[in-house]
Amino acid sequence: MLRVHFTSEDLTRVRVAPGPDFLWEITNSVQTLQRRDGAREFDAWRRWARPRLSGGRTLLAGLLPPRGYSPDFLTPTSGDRASLQAALDVLLSTPHPRLRTDLSQLATSLRLPGWVRSLAAGDTDALRRLGTALHTYQLEALAPYWARIRAHVDADRAVRLCSLLDRGTEGLLGGLGPQFRWRHPVLEVAYPVDQQLHLRGRGLVLQPSFFCWPTPTTLADGELPPVLVYPIHHAAGWAGPAPDAPPTEGSGPLGPLLGHTRAGVLRATLTGCSTVEAARLLQVTHPAVSQHVNVLRAAGLITTVRTAGRSLHVATAEGRALLAAEGRAVPPPTERGAAGLHR
Repeated sequence: MLRVHFTSEDLTRVRVAPGPDFLWEITNSVQTLQRRDGAREFDAWRRWARPRLSGGRTLLAGLLPPRGYSPDFLTPTSGDRASLQAALDVLLSTPHPRLRTDLSQLATSLRLPGWVRSLAAGDTDALRRLGTALHTYQLEALAPYWARIRAHVDADRAVRLCSLLDRGTEGLLGGLGPQFRWRHPVLEVAYPVDQQLHLRGRGLVLQPSFFCWPTPTTLADGELPPVLVYPIHHAAGWAGPAPDAPPTEGSGPLGPLLGHTRAGVLRATLTGCSTVEAARLLQVTHPAVSQHVNVLRAAGLITTVRTAGRSLHVATAEGRALLAAEGRAVPPPTERGAAGLHR
């Protein structure tokens, strides 16, 4: 059991992460790939991923056993993590004492490959090797599905934010799922070991994770900025054959109908976004986003709310229904001829 202890100040500093975290999805998926549970959720993806992965998978598996402790430094909680490269830059700048501490703890329960000794010493080549393995794994195992992963996380975030608006922070915490139980001022979480996390006014980031399975997870070191990573619901057939190349943000069934960029703008409004945020996400110009926003608003698919000098574009019920229909449009693998943790 994990027990998260809140103060009154902590209850005002709970937030839901803005989207999937690259490094949490990598680490959680490497662990999930090594297990056999969660067959309904992950077996189709496992069958697809295993034959296409290069040697980086073995390297990462040596640091991320399917169960038990895994190093905190692999999922940093500070710095810019808005892109995979930014997240890797933060990870690869981990102070040497943190590397030694985390890898020494891992060595108490796991026989480590020889190169990890160099990594623990902060060796530049070992760090570069780790960064390459993480980047390659993301491209091979996750990038083709990233739009679907993001859509699932965005949908969960929308549910959590509605819960927060309707029932407040304690309602949000109490409604995270059957693995959670709120007993003021403690959140009890199903966990494979006993652990106490005292927030002490630092607040808590709730990080929905597509590959977190089967229980929530957190960092082992309670002195690090607190984060609680939890599993989300998976749509049936989500792993229906992925494209061979990483998708663009606007790809998918709605792309040919609306245009790929316009479909991407509509997806971005599912949880609300500004013109600047949508332009950054889709890597297009602000005027281009504004034009697509005007068309979507005229069609009744989004609305724009202006508050405190900021314009926020939000999908309407009709827009959300269209996005939900797109999610259901991906058939299960069998219909498309597909071959048959804690911290």
